[in-house]
Amino acid sequence: MSKVKSIFSWLGRFLEKARMIMLNLATAFFLIFFAIIIIGGLTSGPEVKDPSGGVLLINPEGIVVDQEVFNSNFPFEITTGSPMDQIQTRDLIKIIRASVDDKDIPAVFIDFSSTNFAGPTTAINIAKELKVLRESGKRVIAFSDRLSTSSYLMASQASEIWVHPVGSLSVRGLGGMRNYNKELFENLKINIHNYSQGDFKSATETSWRSSMSENDRIQREALLFPIWDEMKALMAEGRGIEASDIQAFADDYVGFFGEAAIGNIAYAKANNIIDGTKSFPEFRRYMIENFGRDEKAKSETYKTISLKEYAKQIKKNLSSSSNHVAVITAEGAIMEGEISQGVAGATDVVEQIRSAHENKNTKAIVFRVNSPGGSIIASEMMRDELLAAKNKGINVIVSMGDYAASGGVYISTPADYIFAEPTTITGSIGVAIALPTLENAMDYIGVNFDGVVTSKHGGWDPTQAIDDDLDKIFASWGAAAYDRFINIVAESRSQSYEDIKEIAGGRVWIATSAKEKGLVDEIGGIENAITYAANLAGLEDYKVEYYGEELSPKEMLLRELIENFDVSVGEPRVLQAISDLTKLYETLMGIQEPKALLTCKNCLVDFD
Repeated sequence: MSKVKSIFSWLGRFLEKARMIMLNLATAFFLIFFAIIIIGGLTSGPEVKDPSGGVLLINPEGIVVDQEVFNSNFPFEITTGSPMDQIQTRDLIKIIRASVDDKDIPAVFIDFSSTNFAGPTTAINIAKELKVLRESGKRVIAFSDRLSTSSYLMASQASEIWVHPVGSLSVRGLGGMRNYNKELFENLKINIHNYSQGDFKSATETSWRSSMSENDRIQREALLFPIWDEMKALMAEGRGIEASDIQAFADDYVGFFGEAAIGNIAYAKANNIIDGTKSFPEFRRYMIENFGRDEKAKSETYKTISLKEYAKQIKKNLSSSSNHVAVITAEGAIMEGEISQGVAGATDVVEQIRSAHENKNTKAIVFRVNSPGGSIIASEMMRDELLAAKNKGINVIVSMGDYAASGGVYISTPADYIFAEPTTITGSIGVAIALPTLENAMDYIGVNFDGVVTSKHGGWDPTQAIDDDLDKIFASWGAAAYDRFINIVAESRSQSYEDIKEIAGGRVWIATSAKEKGLVDEIGGIENAITYAANLAGLEDYKVEYYGEELSPKEMLLRELIENFDVSVGEPRVLQAISDLTKLYETLMGIQEPKALLTCKNCLVDFD
C-alpha cells in the first residue's frame, strides 16, 4: 500500500512540476510574442503623420458596414486573416468630410476597386459624399487597374479618372440570375412542400419552381430599376454625360475577366466615361509633377497620407454630456446567438439594447436596421427588448439602411418613428417555409421505417412522407405566424389588419413607395434619425453613444499593435459563385429542423 502511495505521490509531484514548466513556457512565449510586437510597433508602426501637402489616399480594402463586429475568436482570426476588413460608414464619411475644408490636403486620391459595400444604399451614400467633396473645389483623382459597377460609381465622382491601359472597366449594373432546382430535386426524388405565406414571398421558390414567378419579377423590377437609375444619374452627372451613355456602356461593353478589357477602355475614353489611361509609372510621374516629390521616401513617389494616418488627425467628439442617444445596429441575417460578420446575433443585440436602457444616461435609442430578416424567435427577442426600453419611457427611433425587410420590418415595429433611406428595401411581410422530404429517395434506396411511438406524429422526421393531417398542421403553423406578423405591423403603424394585409403578401418595396403605403414615416438617413430622437427627448445637448462589440483590453491592445504593422485581416472580395450542389448540401443539412423564417432573399441586390 505504501508503495502505491509513494508512486502516486511521485506522480503528483511530477505532474505539478510538468504543469509549472508548461505554464512558464507558455507565459514566456506569450511575453516574448508581445514584446516583439510592441518593439516592432514602436519602431516601425506609422506615427501621427503631418498631412501638410500630402495627397489623401482613400482606398479602403474590405467591406463598408454600419457597425464593425468581431467574432468570439477575434484574436485568432486577426492572425489567420479569416474575416474581411471592415470600414464603418460613419468613419469613412467623417474622413471625406474632414478633407473638404482641409487646406493642408491639396488633393484626394480614390480607389474603391478593393471595396465592398453592405448594400446599394451604402454605396450611393458614399458616392454622394465624394460628390460634395468634388463640388467643394478639392481636386479628386481616381486611378485603378480595374473598375466595376460599385467602384466606378465612386470614381465617377472624381475630378478625373485614369485606368491602366490593360486593366478592366465594366459597369454591369444590378441584379443577377438565381438557380431554380425543381427538376434537380425531382431527379433526386426529394419532395418540396411549400408553406410560405404571401403571394410575393419568393425566398423559397427556387426549390419548387423551374423559373422565376411573375410576382417575383414584378417586385424585383420595382426595386432594381429605381436604384439603378439613381446610380446612373450619379455616374452621368459626375462625368457630364447622359444616363443613356452609361446604359449603352453597360449593355454593350461588359467585362468578365478583370483585365485586358482594352475595347471597353477605348470606348470609355472616347465617350468621356473616363479621362484616359496611365500605366503605374506614368501615373506616379503625373502625381509627382502635380504635387511634388516626397523627399523622405526611399523611392521616387509623391507625398501621401493614408486613410488610417489621416483618421488620427481628426478630432473626436469628446462631448461630456450626460444625455446619451444610444445607436444600436442590427446588421445582417437575424439569428439566435452571437453577432458576427453578416449575422445580427440576437443574444448580443439584445444585450446591447438592455445595456442601453439600463443606463440612466440613455434618453433615446436609435435602432439602425440593415437586415433582410431571418429567424422568428430571434426577431421576437430583439422586439421584446426594445419594448422593454419603451416601457421605461425611452423613445425608440428606427433608421433603415440598405435592407429592412421581413424580419427587418418585424424588429422595427416597436419604433415611435421610422426613417428609411430613399433606396432602402423594405416590406416583405410574409413567412418563408419550404420543407423537403425524402420518402421517395428512401424508398428508392431501400430504406424502410418502423417503430413504436406514443403520439400520432411522434416518430416523424423529413425522411418520411407528410400525411394530410401533418400537412394541415404545417399550413396552420405558417398561417399563424403570418397572421401575427400582420397584426404586429398593423398595431405599430396604427393601421387596420386589412390595410396591412393588402400591402403585405411578402412583397418588397423601395422606401419611397413604402412611405406612401405607411410602412415608414420619413425619408432620411441615420443622422436625421439621431437628430429626431434627440429632439423627441427634448435634449439641447447630447452625446451619441454607438453600441458595438466590446473587446477585452488584451484584444484591443492586439488590434492596435497589429494595425500598426498594417496587416490586412481579410481578403476584400466576397466569393459569390455557389454551385447547385453546395446549395443542395445546405438544404439536406438543414432538413432535420424545419423552420419558418421571416427572411427576404429576393431583396438582396447583387452588384459588382
